[in-house]
Amino acid sequence: MARPKLHDDAVRLRLLDAAAAIVFDQGVDALSLRRVAADAHTSTTAVYSLFGNKAALLAALYREATRRFAARLATVEPTTDPADDVLRLGLAYRDYALTDPHLYAIMFSLRTDDPDDPDEEAASTLQPLVEAIRRGQTAGRFVDVAPERIALACWGVAHGLVSIELTGAVPPGLDVATDYEPALRAMVTGWLAP
Repeated sequence: MARPKLHDDAVRLRLLDAAAAIVFDQGVDALSLRRVAADAHTSTTAVYSLFGNKAALLAALYREATRRFAARLATVEPTTDPADDVLRLGLAYRDYALTDPHLYAIMFSLRTDDPDDPDEEAASTLQPLVEAIRRGQTAGRFVDVAPERIALACWGVAHGLVSIELTGAVPPGLDVATDYEPALRAMVTGWLAP
């Protein structure tokens, strides 16, 4: 007879959320397995059982952040207007960042530049945007360049504005919440075919 599972997915998610909050607020160096366990109201045994060690916990944290981000982007259903789909993906980008700022920050702070370890999770989060642009190109809506070029530009505008908003570095008199959608719309319009 198999042993019953002691630590379920709910405990795993609590540990990941606690770790994300610690890393977001105080950095990776402040993260200890004992502290994560205490913040998640469980034992260090749960951390070791589910993740093994700190490095594995951090890797799982990054994967969870990108998984949740990809899941949020996947809620944007394709329509007959790919240009509008690109805009809606940008709005979903901001929504995820504002709803889950700890994990949003994790996606960018825990990435590795190891060429032997391709970041497939991060690449998958760009895919819905690239696909919407490809559909737009097929329909003659976007200029004929590599769709990844357009995706990078749109992603850059979204990421830049969201980062400014989350850090509170918005210059006086400006409001990202008000200007975010018009900025995205202008970016998308700039890539439309004449």
